[in-house]
Formats: sequence, C-alpha cells, structure tokens
Amino acid sequence: MKNSKMKSMAIKKKEKEKKEEEEEPMSPTGRMMLAPKFNIFIILFMGYYSKIDPILFKKCIHQTLLKHPRFSSILVASGASFRWRRTAVDLDRHIFVPDVAAAAESPDEFVAEYASRLSVIPMESAAKPLWEFHVLNVKTSDAEAVVVMKIHHSLGDGVSLVALTHACSRKIDDPASLPVLPLPSKKRREGGGRGLLKLIWMVVLILFYTLVDVAAFVSTLLFLRDVKTPVGAGRGVRLSRKRFAHRIVSLEDVKFIKNAMNVSVNDVVLGVTEAGLSRYLNSIYVKNRGKGGENNEKSSNCLPKNLGIRSTVVFNLRPSPTIEDLAEMLEKEELNGMWGNVVAIVLLPFTIALQDDPLTYIRKAKSTMDRKKLSLAHQCACITMKLTTSFFGIKAAARLTRAVFRNTTFTFSNVMGPAEEVNLFGHHLRYIAPSVCGFPQSLIIHYQSYNDKIIISIGADEKLISNPDQLCDDLVKSLQNVKEAVKQRALASASLDYC
Repeated sequence: MKNSKMKSMAIKKKEKEKKEEEEEPMSPTGRMMLAPKFNIFIILFMGYYSKIDPILFKKCIHQTLLKHPRFSSILVASGASFRWRRTAVDLDRHIFVPDVAAAAESPDEFVAEYASRLSVIPMESAAKPLWEFHVLNVKTSDAEAVVVMKIHHSLGDGVSLVALTHACSRKIDDPASLPVLPLPSKKRREGGGRGLLKLIWMVVLILFYTLVDVAAFVSTLLFLRDVKTPVGAGRGVRLSRKRFAHRIVSLEDVKFIKNAMNVSVNDVVLGVTEAGLSRYLNSIYVKNRGKGGENNEKSSNCLPKNLGIRSTVVFNLRPSPTIEDLAEMLEKEELNGMWGNVVAIVLLPFTIALQDDPLTYIRKAKSTMDRKKLSLAHQCACITMKLTTSFFGIKAAARLTRAVFRNTTFTFSNVMGPAEEVNLFGHHLRYIAPSVCGFPQSLIIHYQSYNDKIIISIGADEKLISNPDQLCDDLVKSLQNVKEAVKQRALASASLDYC
C-alpha cells in the first residue's frame, strides 16, 4: 500500500515536471506586441458589490485562471525566437492586496492614481507569467471594492480575454452554471427577383470600397496622418502615464435608440462617440480662444471647419470562442488551437462638428458602418502584416503597426458581456471596464456591455487629456441628447398621426 502511494506520488511529480517543461512557440502577433516601443498591456477594472476576501479570491483564481496554459507560462527567448514554457505559479507574486488607508479622503482618486501608476510599471516577462491582480478594498462611487488586473496583450486578443473572464464566472443564483452571453443579431436575408443584378452590384461595391480602404490604409502606413488636435498623440506618448475613467449608462437607453432608428448597438455607440468627442473638443477650443465659462462652452462653436480624425478598430478575425468552449479548455488545460492574437485593423473616419440634430451622428455612423461591412480591407491588412513578418521580420511588422496607430488619433472598441450579473472569482461583480496602455496613441474609448448596463471606459495620456472624466461626461451627455431627440421625433410623429 505504501509502495503504491509512493509510486502514485512519483507519477504526479513527473507529470508536473513534464508540464513545466512543455514549450509552445509564440504567435507572430504576440511577438510583435512585445517588440520595442510597442509593449501593450490591458488594464481591466472590476468593481464588486462587496469587499474582496483575498483568500477566497486566490482560491478561485487557482481553480479557474491557472488552468489556462497562457496564464501558467513564462516567455523564454532564444535569439529571435520566443516560446511559452509552462511553469509553477506562485499566486503571491500575482495577487497583491495593498494598504488602502490613504484612500479615505478620496477613494475614486486613489483607485485612478493607483491604476495610473500601474500603466508605467514594467513587468518582467522572464520572471513570471505576464499578469497580476491588485485588490483594492476601498469603497468608490460605483463599487464596494475594485480589482485592477494588468495583463500583457500577447496572452490573447481583447475579445478572447474578455470571453475567458466570462468563462471564469458563474451565475449568481446557480454557482455551478456558466452565465449567458447575448447572441449577435442576425440579419434577415431578403429575397427578390433581381438576385443576379443585386449580386453583381454587391460585388462592384465590395471591390470599390476595398480598393478605397486599402489605399487609405497604405497611405496611413507611409505618410497620411490625422490633423493635429488637442487629443492627438505626440512623441513619446507610449511611455507616458495613462489616466483611466469610466461611466455606467443604461443599456436600455442604447437599445431604445437602436430600435427607434432601426440601427445596431454599434451604430449607436459609434455615433455617440463622435458626438461626445465633438462636444469635448469644442469645449477645449473655446477655452483656448479665451472664451471660458459654461455658457460660452454650450453656445459657442469654435471647432475648425472640416475637422476630420480617424479611429483604429482592432478586432478578432478568429471566430470568437464560446463560454462553453473556454470552460472546456480550462477543464482540459489545453488551448486546442482556439487561442492567440489573430487580429485585423480597420480605420474609421470621424467628423468633428456640432450638429443641430443629434440624430445626425447616428445616421452618419450607420452609413459608415454599412460601408465598412462591404470592405475586405481588414483582410488585406492582415495579409500585409503576415507577409511583412515573413519577409522582413517582427520588428518591421511592429514598425508598420506603430505607424497606423501613430498616424491616427484614437482607438475605439465595443465588446458584449454577460446578459446577466455574475459571480466572478468568488464575488458578485458590479461592473467591468477594460482599457489599454503601452501603444502610441493618447486615447482609447471602449464600450463594454454587462447585464442591463454599458460601461464607457476611457484611457488617456495624462499630459494631453488630464481630465478624462470630462470626456466621459460629454459622452454620457451626448447619449442623453440623442435619446431625447428620438423621444421628440416620436412625439412629433404621433402628433401628426393624430391630426
């Protein structure tokens, strides 16, 4: 019996050693994200309804996240080659519970300052896996406690990492069950007798829009740069500290606008972003011209005419894994080819102007997105980066990617979250607000849905945008203005029908 037990222990020890010695090559995109001057980290804020029990939190991390191969691997460099090597993880080196006594006077500012410092603190890739949690048991305006997660983007693309977070969560009323994610809306296929003519016209549009977008992308790589604005990045912005802010708004308000205008949720948040940026930039131009004061900011239009900027949108080309797939992957501790950074870049134009009718922003956003959906430029961009990597190496591909970000103004993203509130790492989650640091732009605007809420999350260079809370407020105000305009239009329509 004793020999049998010793044999079993020896087998387990061998399996553990074998696991630690396993190596897997790093993907080209992952290597690019570790290139000099392009070291990208995700900063994830998780607000909770209760104080965090560090012991329970660690236990849940051990039972879920540590089963993911990427979160239990270190980077091993051999010349120009990088590989993931499985290793034993010491959670005490990844989960920190700092003293929060200094947060008594201004808890929101304490959390913001803490996260801002994290944006410039390096993480040694050879010392430990590239992620860590910071548990801040301080009551803020939105939560009883906040956990800030810092994770290197080379571990996975944003959509996969958010999906992984969901796979680590459980239903509030059924701790054994996974939460429900909203399904993407499917468009109805319209029939018709002119199918061939429609198909030919569609092919013409796809070719035309693809050629236009490819030309714009190549021009951006080589020389085309956005006009300078108060939110445009300067030299060295990648190394500067970032400030983070967020606001929680009603998802029902967004859906109300969506249904009333027959558009998508993405169209709504895109239009709101253009409206909010226009409002924010106008207030800066007003102040710069010596017309300070609240009344002037609301009534004066000091925006330059024909002011256009562009946003980069980075999205996953690989089919997004489902929560069930990721949960199975965690159980088996195998990636099964469903992980990594397989991404493309799309350039979105924004017209910065104050519109008399707030609904104009939504209509323009829909027109832009409808056109982008007919373009294959993102596929061409992905192929370009792959060819560049193959023929000229990672540094050349990173240089081109930096050029895209450097020559545009900001990054925009919109990700769906669970359709219900969840228990994440042993505690009831109130909100989740992701952002990014370490890339050559001064601003990222991210929308994250969760239950009946949408969290607007801002990451900004503190030198250029010292008060990202104002931009958050302008985005919220723009959403309210669009909602009120929709209501007024509905009332006017009902009045005409009555007459």
